[in-house]
Amino acid sequence: MSDSSAAPALSPDARASIEAAFALGVPRDYGRTRRLARVREPRRLMCIGRDVQGREQWLAPRAASAWQRLRDAAASDGVELQIVSAFRSVDYQLGILRRKVDRGLNMDEILRVSAAPGYSEHHSGRALDITTPGFAPVEAEFERSDAFAWLQRRAAEFGFVLSYPRDNMHGIAYEPWHWCFTPRLRDAK
Repeated sequence: MSDSSAAPALSPDARASIEAAFALGVPRDYGRTRRLARVREPRRLMCIGRDVQGREQWLAPRAASAWQRLRDAAASDGVELQIVSAFRSVDYQLGILRRKVDRGLNMDEILRVSAAPGYSEHHSGRALDITTPGFAPVEAEFERSDAFAWLQRRAAEFGFVLSYPRDNMHGIAYEPWHWCFTPRLRDAK
């Protein structure tokens, strides 16, 4: 892990990106109806290594340290955890939304699988999408992996929780690969 000046850019004006998302069709009451709060971007990010596509990924410092401990513990148990995605700025999330709209997807469909800009846990620098060798990234099949079973048993020890279980209150599709560092959980241990 390293703290580097090559960290991804934070959104200079997150409000403008959120307004642009509303203009694209995100309902103005999205946060209230989905029971999601706006998420702030961290002040600092640390590099946590490369993802499955070879891109550097970043987390907030406490989450980065917790991720390293979690990954090391999994490796000690013979489980390989790989990064698919970590920090994403509000601006980056807006780009994801725009690309999906440009492909002709309707907003309800998009918001079932992607949080609106400003509301994604990835903005916090505490969320990770995880996979393991032999499983396609960000696919529900991950739930059949030894890695997912290990995460279900042990992730809470390191402060990580599965954010979007089946039938979650946010109306976001089941994401067995999406885990978020929750400092309060770790501190309570």
